[in-house]
Amino acid sequence: MTQVREPSTGRAHVAALADALPGLVAQIDLIERWGRLLAERLPRGARLLAAGNGGSAAQAQHFTAEIVGRYCNERRPLSAVALHTEPSALTAICNDYGLEEAFARQVAAHGRTGDICVLLSTSGSSRNVGAAARRARELGVLTWAITGPSPNPLAAICDEALSVDTPETSTVQELHLVAIHLLCAAMDASLGVVGRET
Repeated sequence: MTQVREPSTGRAHVAALADALPGLVAQIDLIERWGRLLAERLPRGARLLAAGNGGSAAQAQHFTAEIVGRYCNERRPLSAVALHTEPSALTAICNDYGLEEAFARQVAAHGRTGDICVLLSTSGSSRNVGAAARRARELGVLTWAITGPSPNPLAAICDEALSVDTPETSTVQELHLVAIHLLCAAMDASLGVVGRET
């Protein structure tokens, strides 16, 4: 019999977020170093590839939108692709090669040595995201995992991982968005992007 959990109250939700936030703050140095690497590689022609499932797909797409467009202040567009956003290719790959290849085949098509592949998963156990990480590493693409609690399979596969240590999926996703914004801010700071937000 499936156990039904009581819905959390607003106060409990915010308390879970506040409890998990210090763990993200403890990883600020990692986030800022990643931002500097983005600032170093993307203007030289490297590409950011991002992937995830469900809410993590939305986060990946949000991230690439900030890179191609802008985060807060004006700067040149940089190359970033969310791998779930081309439905014809995605559905053809899933149909012909299976769900596990959904992102890995696209990494093989688009990834080059020096690129960066950011893989998001609240569980860290998504097989198609893990397959993308393995394919990226074979190609010399730098891999970063953004996950929920670790250790987990994705964090173990990737070159580096940022993990949010909370069991609540919603809290993980909310802090992933904070991490993405911090990454964008760190990249822009390294690029010397200044000016007024519009």
